[in-house]
Amino acid sequence: MNEIKKRVEKLTELLNYHNKKYYVDDSPEISDFEFDEMLRELEEIEEKYPELKNPNSPTMRVGGEAVTGFEPVVHTVPMQSLQKAFSEDEIRAFDKRVREVIASPSYVVEHKIDGLSVSIEYVNGEFVRGSTRGDGNTGEDVTQNIKTIRSVPMKLKDPIPYLEVRGEVFISQKKFEEINAELEAQEQPLFANPRNAAAGSLRQLNSKIAAKRGLDIFIFNIQQAEGVDISSHTEGLRFLKEQGFKTILNDREFKTIDEVLEKIREIGEERGKLYFGIDGAVVKVNSFESRNELGVTAKFPKWAIAYKYPAEKQTTVIRDIRLQIGRTGVLTPLAVLDTVRIAGSNVSRATLHNADYIEEKDIRIGDTVVIEKAGDIIPAVVEVVAEKRTGEERKFEMPLHCPECGALVVRENGEAAYRCTGIKCPAQRYRNIVHFVSRPAMDIEGLGPSIIEQMLQRDMIETAADLYYLDADDVAQMDKMGKKSAENLMKQLEKSKTNPLNRLIHALGIRHIGEKAAKVLAKEYKTLDALRNASIEELTQIDDIGGIMAESVAEFFNEQQNIEFITRLENAGVSCVDDSAANSVDERFKGMTFVLTGVLSKYKRSEAAAIIESMGGKASSSVSKKTSYVLAGKEAGSKLDKAVKLGIPIISEEEFERMIF
Repeated sequence: MNEIKKRVEKLTELLNYHNKKYYVDDSPEISDFEFDEMLRELEEIEEKYPELKNPNSPTMRVGGEAVTGFEPVVHTVPMQSLQKAFSEDEIRAFDKRVREVIASPSYVVEHKIDGLSVSIEYVNGEFVRGSTRGDGNTGEDVTQNIKTIRSVPMKLKDPIPYLEVRGEVFISQKKFEEINAELEAQEQPLFANPRNAAAGSLRQLNSKIAAKRGLDIFIFNIQQAEGVDISSHTEGLRFLKEQGFKTILNDREFKTIDEVLEKIREIGEERGKLYFGIDGAVVKVNSFESRNELGVTAKFPKWAIAYKYPAEKQTTVIRDIRLQIGRTGVLTPLAVLDTVRIAGSNVSRATLHNADYIEEKDIRIGDTVVIEKAGDIIPAVVEVVAEKRTGEERKFEMPLHCPECGALVVRENGEAAYRCTGIKCPAQRYRNIVHFVSRPAMDIEGLGPSIIEQMLQRDMIETAADLYYLDADDVAQMDKMGKKSAENLMKQLEKSKTNPLNRLIHALGIRHIGEKAAKVLAKEYKTLDALRNASIEELTQIDDIGGIMAESVAEFFNEQQNIEFITRLENAGVSCVDDSAANSVDERFKGMTFVLTGVLSKYKRSEAAAIIESMGGKASSSVSKKTSYVLAGKEAGSKLDKAVKLGIPIISEEEFERMIF
């Protein structure tokens, strides 16, 4: 056992070292494969000898058990906000106020990271807790999610008795785009911007989800420290860097306000070039002694101020309007512009949102327009300079067919968006395939978004149907796969061929047809061929199938690309006939509604819900007086409490099994 313990300690030391080299120092020394092999070895040891697992083990970076809620954390040192300035005159006024107290102040100027402020605490050099800022006095305990941030050290270089630091959690622009692409593929609501994504990810009750979001952090302040003597902000940042934190270290001190303003302008020019978002620059008095003399107000410190950059606008000319096809098939018009520099970057494209936006603002090809960066991220046309028109400008019209694949373009009632209906559309391939293999659809394990993206890049597949024609040897040659993984994937693909028809219908990605509607259609038509030949009038006669849904089904099966896709599935041996248990006469739960809550030990919630529905019952997400039973697993929360209050029968997993067998 002693040798095993030593191996755990050695693996932990190596993993922490290489984690810092990769995520903090940006200078990796080993390959991802070598890192993953060490991590896998540690996971296996911890699984076999759980008593050797440290709460701050590197294996916790991938997330742990889900929590039912976040506990409040009272900040002993308030996490104050900053006074804001919107002009250089206001920065000069701040300097004047400082000089009324401090004769010769020195300043530091930093990027104001656009993220979510957190407190991180260490005892004897070991990470113990992470919490959100909240209202500045009370935040929420997000310790498990903070552990998933690879740039947060779990152990400091020195065993400092107590240290509390403040940082800004953020998501890079690249990661933000990847997250939204995946949400889009799963037909989930998108995040509005990287800050919104960071905040939503940090407050995930399931830390495994937070771990997948790629959260990052910059530490910018020492809140409290015992056993450490630091006299200035720059000295503090150097100390934090030595202890293993990721900081934007800027040693330069500024003696005059003109130098400060020059640095603010310099940071402003960097916007658009950085991999992280900023929404301003922060000016701070460097000396801690001077800060103490200046003091604080109830809301913010008197020794710091945040300069907010104005939304920059520029005038340019629209030379053309082209279409970008998103991963859900939406056609977004983009203005091709004479290149102008705005918010620190060159801009030659700007979004026009949709056809209604173009018509409302009467935007034409050849127009002189005003553009700005919305939230300093996406350039947008905000105004037409009508007085500069020459009469040569041309109106833009949306096409009848997709410019990428030639499929029919449709605009549904009540929607501003035009959509491509082609399943083979190159612009939609990734989204369509991710949806096809997802758990509610064909449920093909081992085909995550990164594997699918790699297959597309290698031209191994064009559509989801091509997955069934993959060669195991080719799959084994892919990054992070190998022979065993390839064999497992082949087995999963083969297994999916016998899925119930409702799963296949859902996997097709027909607009407005989700899991419930797919089950209704499978039960009604029994075969994909029968559904294909159904008219809109017939479809609308079915309970739970409305007019818009019926039109979507008809449009899908009228597109030749989609018929060819289904034929290729059939030729591969994918069942298009419903011979599943869903069509059995067992309706023992008919008229009953079940609510599932907590963690079940023998079933996934989706599996238990499928069993209930196969027996004529309904699985609901909320408890009401109409609920027949609440199936409660471990760590059941508010739904269980509500069921008790309403007097709803509560059953265990064992009782549920007696009901179904």
